[in-house]
Parts: sequence; C-alpha cells; structure tokens
Amino acid sequence: MEDSSLHPIPSNHTPEIPPEDDAPLCSTCSSLNLHEILHDGVPKEHAIPLGHLTDILDKSNHCGLCNLIAIVIRRAWKLDKLPGIDIASITCALYAMECGYPDIPDYVSPVLRDICHRLHIQTFDRPRDVTAAIAATQSNFMLDIQLLGEDASKVGRTKELHGRRVGQNVDIALLKRWIHICEHEHGELCETVWWRSAGDVLPKSVRVVDVTRMAVVRAPPSCRFVALSYLWGGTGEEYWTTRANFKQRRTQGGLDVSVLPGTILDTIQLVSQLGERYLWIDALCIVQDDPKDKTVQIGMMELIYGSSAFTIFAAGGTSAHDPLPGIRPGTRDPKQQIAKIQGLHLAVPLILPCEAIASSVWDTRGWTYQELILSRRRIFLTPHHVHFECVGDIWSEDVIAERINIPWASHPLKQRGAGGFTFVRAPSQWMRSTYIEHYMNIVGKYTQRKLTMESDIVNAITALVNAMAKGFKLAGGYPGQAIRFGMPLMDLELALVWQPMANASCVRRVPGDRNMTPWPSWSWAAWRGAVQYNEVSLFVDAQYGGVSPWITQSLVEQWHIVDDDGRLVPQDVRRTGRMARSIEEANSSPYVIPKGAIDAQTLMTEGASLRPGTLVFRTRSARFNVTKADDAAGADPDANYATYSILSDLPRPSTLVGRVILPCSTHSPTSCEFIVLSRTDDIEGLYDEDALGKRYLGCMMYVMAVQKMQDEKRMERIGVGVIFEHAWPNATPDQKVVLLG
Repeated sequence: MEDSSLHPIPSNHTPEIPPEDDAPLCSTCSSLNLHEILHDGVPKEHAIPLGHLTDILDKSNHCGLCNLIAIVIRRAWKLDKLPGIDIASITCALYAMECGYPDIPDYVSPVLRDICHRLHIQTFDRPRDVTAAIAATQSNFMLDIQLLGEDASKVGRTKELHGRRVGQNVDIALLKRWIHICEHEHGELCETVWWRSAGDVLPKSVRVVDVTRMAVVRAPPSCRFVALSYLWGGTGEEYWTTRANFKQRRTQGGLDVSVLPGTILDTIQLVSQLGERYLWIDALCIVQDDPKDKTVQIGMMELIYGSSAFTIFAAGGTSAHDPLPGIRPGTRDPKQQIAKIQGLHLAVPLILPCEAIASSVWDTRGWTYQELILSRRRIFLTPHHVHFECVGDIWSEDVIAERINIPWASHPLKQRGAGGFTFVRAPSQWMRSTYIEHYMNIVGKYTQRKLTMESDIVNAITALVNAMAKGFKLAGGYPGQAIRFGMPLMDLELALVWQPMANASCVRRVPGDRNMTPWPSWSWAAWRGAVQYNEVSLFVDAQYGGVSPWITQSLVEQWHIVDDDGRLVPQDVRRTGRMARSIEEANSSPYVIPKGAIDAQTLMTEGASLRPGTLVFRTRSARFNVTKADDAAGADPDANYATYSILSDLPRPSTLVGRVILPCSTHSPTSCEFIVLSRTDDIEGLYDEDALGKRYLGCMMYVMAVQKMQDEKRMERIGVGVIFEHAWPNATPDQKVVLLG
C-alpha cells in the first residue's frame, strides 16, 4: 500500500506523487494549519469556509486535501450513481470535532477529554435524493477525514481513536487482541447468554470440525469452539457431510480438503491461525441427507451459536465457493485512500461496518439472520475490512479504538455495526410481556430476506424464536408449546394481525416434505414475501411503518389449535383489558363476545375435518362490500397488495366503516366475509365519522377477511383490516365456529 498519493475522482492525468512527498495544495487549503486544527479542534459554529463543492471537485486533480474531500463526498453522497443531482449552489466548510473521550471521572482537562479530533466537512444543504440514498445504504451522514495514529504525536495526541492502515491481508494479531480483550475484560456482559440457563451444555449429538485432526468429531465436554455464518449459494453435495462419507470424515485426515469450497477452507485456516481447534459448520457437522439428524441439529442451533466462543461471519462473497476476504493474498483490496498533507498522513475512513454488511449478499439471506442475533461475539470479514462486535464494544481495523474505556454515547462506531442483539441481559419479570414487540421486529426484518429453499422459512428462524421462548419463559420455557408455525401462541391476538408488504407475491409456500403439516394461512410463514406489524395508521398511509400494533381486548373467548394427533387443544392466550375514554360511550352499542364451549366430537359429526394446524374459535361473521381505496397515501400502483375500503349501506349507501389490506387481484367492488378478532385503537380516516359518530379509544375492531377452502368447511385468510364497532350490528352479524386453516 502506498504511504501517500493522490487518488483523484476524475480518472485522467493524475500526477504521480513520490511516497514521502507532501501532496500539493490549492491556495485555500494551503492557508489551513492542520497541526493546529487537529490539536485544538474547530467548533462547528466556527467552521472554516472552503468554497463551492463544484470548485473543490474541480481542484481534486491538483490539491491533496480537495481530493480527499472529493472522495469523501462522492462516496457518501453516491454522486457516481446520481449524476443528475444539482450541487451547483452547495458550499463547504471545515471543522474538527472530538472523536470520543475516555470514561474519566474528571473532565476538567480538555487534553484528557479531547484525545482525538477528526476533520469534518460541513455542507450547506444536501439534495433530498442524496439523503434518501445514504439512508437506504446505511452510509455515513458524517463527512469525515481521520489522521493516522502513526502521526498523532505530531499534533500532541496519542494514537487512540486515530486511523490505522489496513493491508490486503487480515491482521491476525489484531483479531487475537480483540478476542482477548473481550474475554478477559468484559466479564459476564459478553460471557453469558441471557436465554440459556446455567446448566445448559452442548448435547452429545453436536459435532464439530477438529481443524487439527481434520475430522468431524463429537464435541468434547465443555468444548470451546467457533461457529461460521456464511452463504451456501445453492446446493453443495460435493462438500456436504452425508451418510455416505460420514464414517470417513470421523477419522483423522478424513475431511478431504480438495472438495471444500473457498469460504470453508479459509475459515479453517483462520481458526487455526487464531489458535482455536474446534469449528462448527452446518454443512459439515450436520448429516445433510438424514432428516432425523437435521431436525435434531436445527433444534439446537440457538445453543450452538449462543455457546460459540465467537462467530465468524463471511460477509464478503455470494456463495461458499468465494474466498474469505483477506485470509489469502489477493482476496481483498481495502482501497484505503491516504495522502500526506503538511507532513501528516490523512485518510478517508473505510465505509462503516453497517454499510459493508448492508451491501453484502450475506445480509439478504434468511438463515444468516438468526446466526447474527444469537452470536455473542462476532467477527465480520468483508471486502473492505474486518470488524468485531460484542455486547460491550465494537472495533474496526481502520480505527484504533480497542482497550480504551469510551462511554457508548461517544464511541466513534456507535450504532454503526450490525447490532441486533435481542437483549443484553435477561429481561426482568415486569418486562416479560415486551417479548412480543421484539418478535414483531424480528419477523419484519427476517421476512425481507431470501431463502434458497422456501420450505426453510420456519426452520431458519426456529433457533431465534426458541431462544425467545426460553429467555422469556413462554409456556414455561418450552419452545414447542410456545411457538407454532413461527407464531407465538401466548399472544395470538397480536400475532394474527401481521400484514404483507405491498410487493409480497400473494403466493402460498409449499412445505418441502409432503409428510410435513402445511403452514396454515393464519401464519405469515404460509405466504411468500415480507410481512410487517404496524399500527392501524398503515390503513391510511401505506408508507407508515415501524410501530407495533396495539390490542386493547381480545374478542375471542377461547382459541383452540388442532395438534399433530388431530386433538383439539385449548390455548392459554394472554388477556388484555378493555380501554376506552368513555366506557358509557363505548357501551352504547357494544360488540357482544360470543360464548360457548367448542367440542371436537360435535365438529366432526358436522363434517368438519380437524386437520393439524387448524385454528378453531367462536366469533361473529358478516359480509361487507369492499372497493380499492384511492385515497390511501403512499400506495404503489405496481404493488401486489393494496388498501381497500370496507363499505356498508347503513346508515346510508356506501358508508365507509373500515379498511382492509387485500391482494390487488381482488375484484373491486365485491363483498368479503369478515370475522372478528380483537379490539384496537383508532385514528382519523378509518371510517366515516360524520355518519357513524366520533372516535373513542378502542372503537375499532380487528377483523380478518376469509374465504372457504376448496371442498372443505375450513376457511383461509385473505387479509386483515379494521371495522368501527358501531357499524358491526348494522350488518346483522352471525355467530359461528371458525375453522381457520
């Protein structure tokens, strides 16, 4: 890597700069005293004017500092991808802001507090399209340039929080140091996993790769091991462990390296270089053509990833056949931009860890999500750099930030990693109910990812929901009783009101095993594409997102699920109390919850087929007309789902009584059958208040649009919406037992 050079944005006529020569500067930049600026700092309100952005870009061929500024802005603002952006009126200024400070009780000394400054470029205005592009790619909104630690003493500073050179090969010694610091200085914070009990150990059926013997072996008692998260990239029968090669692979040297793909080979090399012996890789440690073994191992993955000393994340390729970046020569090029200016080596920071991950194919895959969330220590290898995350800290190759006690609020990489830990510590008793919010957030993120095999939709999140069930003591901490088809049974009222994203495909998923119970329509797992949980605002503005729905009361007395043996099993569902601004007002036309026992024998006598996974409950049913809502904000004309208005002819023709999200293929206008689920909150625009009366807290009812399944008495979900409760009696509702398949 060059010590210094100019890397101009325009690719023509770049003068070659000798490594130790200072880069030339324009008249504006030559007037700056960078030693003084980096020592004392410059407050943002006293930023030094640099001129128009267009002039800086023009001077980038001839001025070293303008060139660095141009690189920073072009990369952060995605100017090469947004060539039509108007930047003519944008001016820039330079200031130097503290990069963070140690956790020292006495802040009297500014030298101790401001141990490092970074140069920041202030732009007066930023095009809207640029802001959207930065947010979409999780790029850095801050436009900064860092001094390398090797020159920190020249401005009266220590190396901490300054930049670091990044080579083409991963610095193994640095990785060892990160692991050592975390394991020896973070204590229980990073050592324990909140969803596991103290007695949890790896079952004897877990296997690991012994990288010393090059064999697949049973994990020794109290085994210290490393896990790998990577991309399969399709099938890989040539390197999988199968019944045919399992016996051979158990012997010393039996793991034939000639058939192993690049990612796995490089990971074995890395693990050995780090001084570790055991490595867990799913393709090698699970017998891939043994359904029984796969079921057992998948059921233990939360324990495997939660127990690993650390997890290596191969976030640099598109399949297992790609190399692990930086382990072998020529497998990565960080393209670190460095220039020597006024005797100081200045560098453009490499892209943020979160941006490197967000731009990877690894970040789009379904299986990798739970591997990320469940791992307590993480080492990410990307084409740009390596970074380390744990519960207590985050470190990157190009910033000297390890072993310095920095408050999280002032950490230079704060919120710039993959993040995503479900909980740092075990939740308190009073917080147990918050699990459902975490669940909703997880489902929203997970379902946006892709799976090579759609039939893996539940398996690929089983470890994560198992961890939640154990940690939050759902159903006594027994995942099999707490979760079915990816759905928590304890809070069915909330779990049922998921919504498909507008671009979801409206196509049912088919289980890979014909003997497997099909996913019922009431579970999001039964449908391809991303889903979300939102407040009722979603029915008014399709772009509204990120807020959990709210249920004030269940309007179903008892839920039952048909188990795998065909038995009707009542569910212990959490109860929520009714809330309203005026109980008298709410009760002036109350919805009456249907009551009465449900008997399996009676249902079968009436010709009902109690198929496993069927949700059985007593509720009320009514038909309403629906028509596509043209006034829904943010609607996408090319989407597969849209908001529909629910209409009643009382008190006057085509009165708006609610809204529902349905497939765009739904004929408009038409009528749908709706069944009542629960009571929820209100927002303006959900119904005609002039015709039906003013809103009050809890006045809306969650309803599900359903249709009969072919040649069956069972129903299936079409969509979920809301209806104003005072409109319901006008539709002459009918009480019925619903079999929802």
